[in-house]
Amino acid sequence: MKRCLQWLVSLGMLALPLSAHALLATCTVSATGITFPAYTSPGGGNADSTGDVAVTCTATLVAGTGSYTIALSTGSGTYATRTLKSGVNILNYNIYTDSARSIVWGDGSGTTQTESDSYLILLTPTTRHYTPYGRIPGAQNKPAGTYTDTVTVTITY
Repeated sequence: MKRCLQWLVSLGMLALPLSAHALLATCTVSATGITFPAYTSPGGGNADSTGDVAVTCTATLVAGTGSYTIALSTGSGTYATRTLKSGVNILNYNIYTDSARSIVWGDGSGTTQTESDSYLILLTPTTRHYTPYGRIPGAQNKPAGTYTDTVTVTITY
């Protein structure tokens, strides 16, 4: 008998000005979580989905240029294997920077990478969007339930 699993990865929001750019601009980050499709257990294939990370920057004094880096926390697992939880049950997954799902989006440590960008600081808000690509590897035999995790998004500018 096949069971369906429901789960959601929440991408939290955190804005951290950490450089002189903070004197010239204010940047904020917002995120839409990754909601995976129903997962068939046991014997199902990979379950893929995407979310959205939006960075909005606005000049505080004058126009100019700036840059930022977007990092993701491990959530309840590690960068090697993030985990979705439903009570004591765990479902492995990960978040990637690329659609091929080969580069783990993390904090730049180990084999993880961050997303970085430069921008023109304008007096009106400028927003750029980045896609986190999520994947639950197939063939995990887990009981039905709602599996969740919370990953913190940090922007350094």
